Amino acid sequence: MKTVVGLETEYGALLSGVSQGMRDLFRQEEMFQKVRDHIFHVQRKGLIDQHQRAYDEPPGNGGFLRNGGRLYIDMGHVEYATPECHTLLDLVRADRGGDLLLQQAVDEMGLSGEISFIKNNIDHQTLATFGSHENYLVSRDFPFTERGMEPLVAFLVTRQIVTGAGRVGVSYVNDSLISLDTERPPVHFQISQRADYIVNKFYQWVQMNRSIVNTRDEPLSDPLQYRRMHLLLGDSNMSQFATAMKFGMTKIVMDLVEDGLAPAVGVRDPVQACRAISHDLSMRWNLQDLEGRILSALDMQEMFLEKAVKAYSGRDEDTDWVLEEWGKILSDLAKKDPSLVTDRLDWAAKYNMISAFRESENLEWNDPWLESLDLEYHNIDPAKGLFHILEEEGRHRRLIPPSISETGATCPPSFTRAEGRAQAIDRILENPEMLYIIQWFGIQINQGDVLYMLEPLKNYRDEVSEYFRKNLPPSPDA
Repeated sequence: MKTVVGLETEYGALLSGVSQGMRDLFRQEEMFQKVRDHIFHVQRKGLIDQHQRAYDEPPGNGGFLRNGGRLYIDMGHVEYATPECHTLLDLVRADRGGDLLLQQAVDEMGLSGEISFIKNNIDHQTLATFGSHENYLVSRDFPFTERGMEPLVAFLVTRQIVTGAGRVGVSYVNDSLISLDTERPPVHFQISQRADYIVNKFYQWVQMNRSIVNTRDEPLSDPLQYRRMHLLLGDSNMSQFATAMKFGMTKIVMDLVEDGLAPAVGVRDPVQACRAISHDLSMRWNLQDLEGRILSALDMQEMFLEKAVKAYSGRDEDTDWVLEEWGKILSDLAKKDPSLVTDRLDWAAKYNMISAFRESENLEWNDPWLESLDLEYHNIDPAKGLFHILEEEGRHRRLIPPSISETGATCPPSFTRAEGRAQAIDRILENPEMLYIIQWFGIQINQGDVLYMLEPLKNYRDEVSEYFRKNLPPSPDA
């Protein structure tokens, strides 16, 4: 897959002890700052920003990491952005590397008894949501119009049957923003954490008025060649398999759309369909297409898979892996038995785990204990997180072993500009007196010329070496 992808994760947090109301917010913010400062100033795993990146990102708020990614505090969350990744396994490694980066800092500081980072998308108490934002490099020629993206929207609405992280309960907090001609039956468990919070098909901002496709045009690369597709509707996956499939399937469908090969299909009311599919544990997953036909999410996914197999079989290793696994998972889902996919899909694994516990303890679905289990599934601490138990016991499929995951916190992916950025960060860390500005698209040291890195699929290692050779002052011993 000749492409670049990346993932931004906003982490939730659980504080130990009795809740102190508003004081918890200040305590949480203090914890975030301690962890951030430990990563940058003590562990020296990156460079803290010296400049003001934006009105809400002052100097010292965050910085770029030795793996080429970025860590910062944003809207009351610690947020981690992976470096640009060229392969699905690189993406999985970098994603898990972010978890390890935070957890290693917490452990080293002796704070594991005080704070836990939670990689999910909802706060059951406040009904707030936090994001898992996907980024895909596409050509500037991509048909970025409402009509051109109808097939992509249809795919995104229905892919949750594979990519959903699952959750206990339901949220109707955004219903003042949309009109849904549906009743509100009780929802004990649903497939997607973000489905209840999506209120638009297209929109340019990321807060409150969340959309299926974010339309902001911020390529962070050569704007004449590329567009960065920014998606907000996805869940934070613990499953390595679900993470890889989410990005792999989505990029293949974007290729189909760009190449004019996507099925001519759309969804009549995608916002309502997104929610309806998520709420339907019968696994019928019915929706209405633009022609008024009743189809299932499985029908839609099979249409895209059929086109992709015909167009891209044999293209490369990643593509062939995705196409094969896509077919297997749809075949298993067609049997309408979640237990058949608990080894690969987050929502099914969580549903199976929580259902078994509920039955053994004779609990109602609205028992707060189940919400706690929902959160603990996403605890990134291997000593506490319920998902990690499944993985360690071999009940959930790993794509890379822990030894490879650990490298994701400090080593950049190959074949992208993250290599050159990481190389520059290492050089600056060796020269702590240096002034610097680091951006996704370039670097500057000592207020000199800017080295622009506008091609995400280039590693820039030679250019970075030459840039530092020209711009570093001579050694006093020279």
